[in-house]
Formats: sequence, structure tokens, C-alpha cells
Amino acid sequence: MKIKLDENLPASLVGMLTQFGHDVDSVPAEDLSGRDDPTVWSAAQSAQRFLITQDLDFSDIRRFTPGTHSGILLVRLRSPGRLALATRVESIFRTESVDTWIGCFVLATDSKVRIRRA
Repeated sequence: MKIKLDENLPASLVGMLTQFGHDVDSVPAEDLSGRDDPTVWSAAQSAQRFLITQDLDFSDIRRFTPGTHSGILLVRLRSPGRLALATRVESIFRTESVDTWIGCFVLATDSKVRIRRA
């Protein structure tokens, strides 16, 4: 899977997801840190990358309708520290069929993963 990590996620996820066989880039690596959401979204979509973020601006499924994009994983934890985020994303990528999420809107909380498909 081709993935783009938003700047609000730990950089350690790049290496971990790469070890799982994914093609990963990040907002900071592309010098997009601090850029507005439309710029980040455009970069992710032009590269056909699945966006992983904590940014609630990407939570509106009417705007980000499943099937109209490369996919979004929105991670929402009660205590979203760097270690908690890295641990939760790693757990998701170890236990879920993430390769089937292309074009989906996925919400991950501390205990659940909800998938909206086209």
C-alpha cells in the first residue's frame, strides 16, 4: 500500500510501516509541514497515497466520500501521545486487512476500527 503520514503522527511509523512492506512517505519528508490541509490532501491524492492522520478536518465523509480518493485512516485516541499513536497504528497494521482499505474512510479509536467503503 502507498501511504502518506500526516505531520501529526510519529516519524517512527515510517520505518515500521516500511518494514511491513508498505511504500511510505510523510508530510515532513516532503517539506509540507505547516501547509494547509488542501495542500496535504492534494499531495496525497496526486501520489495516490492512503493518508493516515489525526486531523479532524479529514473526518467529514460527505467531503471525503469513500470511493472518491485513495483512502483515509483517521486515528482518534483518548491520550494521543507519540508512543500510544505508534503502538495503535502498529497494532492496526498487524491485525487488520489494511490492503483492502484503498478508497475507504477508516476511523480507529483506542478499541475499535470502523471502515466506510464505497
